[in-house]
Amino acid sequence: MSRPKLTRIPAQSQEWPGTVADLTPAPDHGEESWTPRARLEGKRVLITGGDSGIGRAVAITMSKEGAAVAIAHLPQEKSDAEDTARVITQAGGTAHLFASDLTELAANQQLATDAVAALGGLDILVCNAAYQMTFDAIEAFPPEQIQRTFATNVFSPFWLVQKLAGELEKSGGSVIVTTSVQAYDPSEQLLDYAATKAALNNMVVNLASQLGKRGVRVNAVAPGPIWTPLIPATMSPDKVKGFGSDTPLGRAGHPVEVAAAYVFLASDEASYVSGTVLGVTGGRPVF
Repeated sequence: MSRPKLTRIPAQSQEWPGTVADLTPAPDHGEESWTPRARLEGKRVLITGGDSGIGRAVAITMSKEGAAVAIAHLPQEKSDAEDTARVITQAGGTAHLFASDLTELAANQQLATDAVAALGGLDILVCNAAYQMTFDAIEAFPPEQIQRTFATNVFSPFWLVQKLAGELEKSGGSVIVTTSVQAYDPSEQLLDYAATKAALNNMVVNLASQLGKRGVRVNAVAPGPIWTPLIPATMSPDKVKGFGSDTPLGRAGHPVEVAAAYVFLASDEASYVSGTVLGVTGGRPVF
């Protein structure tokens, strides 16, 4: 099924954290366009930030590939999470929802415990939840934002892998972390966010080395400009207008276009892939 290319994104804004229903144009998460090939039959997956955007596309595509999914989402994102679960269950899949703010250690540990109990184990951990907010000058970045950005983007993946490493070792599983092209080509307005993504790249390589000895693969996907609720909810309307048009391909990407990378890295097709960062950026470099 062909999808319209995101070449004309108009100026718009949303209240944080944003919602899929208010995006113009509507993004494709693979609801109808994804063609499954049974690449994840019987796998059990935990996806943070799985209610909308890239996380929603990963949840839908992995479910269509045969995986049972657990989705962690902010309490404010309940509506999007329920809609994602509805898409999955109507297609015959299994989805468990967990409302959680992952900025605290205890919340991450509880999520890990609850997800394993609901799924009966774990094969794939997708650390995708992220926080960002833009400011034009370093003096304008609020201290509490810096703390929240690092807690959500860096501490949470660390804590989840720490808690779930033993479970993933049992299944010979894998970890996939969402980094960003911002780690390589940072925008000044996203100073703290870009720094967290660079930290994650380092963490992924280090974890791949440590957990490889235990049979666990660790990789990352570095998206470029992907059309998700996070964009109009955290950027000014003038920055949203034409979002992604500065890439070599001249457009933003649909969430399903980046979800394909996660499916590959989670599948047996990537059984010898670990410690890599796979860029899905519309042509912007990731090196």
